[in-house]
Amino acid sequence: MIMNPSDGHQLPPTGVLQSGLQATPTWFEYPVIAHPHHTDYGGIVWHGAYISWMEEARIECLRSIGIEFADLVALGCNLPVVELALRYHQSVQMGMAAIVKTRMTEMSGVRIHWDYQVESTDGQTLFVSARVTLVAVDREKGKILRQLPPTVKDALVKLSES
Repeated sequence: MIMNPSDGHQLPPTGVLQSGLQATPTWFEYPVIAHPHHTDYGGIVWHGAYISWMEEARIECLRSIGIEFADLVALGCNLPVVELALRYHQSVQMGMAAIVKTRMTEMSGVRIHWDYQVESTDGQTLFVSARVTLVAVDREKGKILRQLPPTVKDALVKLSES
């Protein structure tokens, strides 16, 4: 469990993240449905909805390995997106179900890289592919951490080994 700094626990001292950690090709799958509020007037999913779905999938993937984002925030750690690259292959339309697949692909230096694919439920159609890069930031100081809190780092290492 990640402890709150107001309980007397502090963020770990600065250091360097394990360099070059590579994840396995296992994807975490997060099902979504294109509701009307995700679409434009033509019933096509608005481009920003894909980014929201990707964020939800990443948060649920972290939760699946025991990292609650609310606990990170309480600890004073945030994982903001610092780079985002998307490729739109085909549109999702209102009422369609899709699978958002995500996986952590690498931790190098202070960067954590995640890949995404938004696919049809049968896996036959690729709608979006993306890559997101996060860094750990001390919320209080507004500075990039050189090392993740040990609990988070250990969980991410486990994610990369699964």
